[in-house]
Amino acid sequence: MNAARTPHDEARGLWLGLLGVVIFAMTLPMTRLAVGPADDPQLPPLFVTAGRAAFAGLLAAVYLIVTRAPRPRAELVPTFYVSALGTVVGFPLFIGLALRHVDAMHAAVVTGLMPLATAVAAAMWFRQRPSNAFWACASAGCGLVVAFALVQGSGRLTLADALLLGAVASTAMGYVAGAQLASQMRAEQVICWVLVLSLPLTLPVAWWSWPEQPVRAASWGGFAYVTLFSMWLGFFAWYRGLALGGTVRVSQVQLVQPFLSLLFAVPVLGERLDPLTVAFALAVIATVFVGKRLPAHRPA
Repeated sequence: MNAARTPHDEARGLWLGLLGVVIFAMTLPMTRLAVGPADDPQLPPLFVTAGRAAFAGLLAAVYLIVTRAPRPRAELVPTFYVSALGTVVGFPLFIGLALRHVDAMHAAVVTGLMPLATAVAAAMWFRQRPSNAFWACASAGCGLVVAFALVQGSGRLTLADALLLGAVASTAMGYVAGAQLASQMRAEQVICWVLVLSLPLTLPVAWWSWPEQPVRAASWGGFAYVTLFSMWLGFFAWYRGLALGGTVRVSQVQLVQPFLSLLFAVPVLGERLDPLTVAFALAVIATVFVGKRLPAHRPA
């Protein structure tokens, strides 16, 4: 059983979680840059999904060999595959397909539901009991995200929205499984083993789906980012943050991720940021600072 968390651990967990969120916030604009819109397609979404995991998996294998990391225990392997299904397959594939048809700002507001999805999945997985005030705060933040989507969008869900919601569910499942693993081994080893165990699938699919048409250098740059940072280094900080600060609480830092993605989409993609977005961002950030001060207990 893990030792009780100290306030210092929780503070470190929140800061590491925030670092992971900043890295992940660039994923949407960089993925949009990699796959391109439907009227100007670049890298195939299937290649971006498999290729980023395959190349990151090769880097992870080198890291594990150099650091002489121990192999995961046999009873943990199923949890590794659950994490891989959510973070290696589900999220990037759904996001890549959706971003062919919607811009990064639209995707950012829909995927803003990830904190609530992760908190619910964590509460069920770890049998945690957050306070009613905590849930109210988390729900308020997600309500702001939904309201923003309704104000900015057409008020209806499309196929792209359904794909984005699939990405949200996949992420919640993968994050919680990864957090459980990170409580039993080093966080950087968790994502490395997730990627290495996925190589028998990701390497052949990446080879099979390699793009045949010419692709812009900027799109390859977006692919390089989601490979090195989104698929690998970002998880070093994120899983360690979840393990130190608690999954239910640290997951609320994700509330700022959609709005960071909005900000990053301006210089990366040239999308327009309006004052209403800034207002919603400030309101959501306020719920994060309130939510992190509310208790979340594990049953005795």
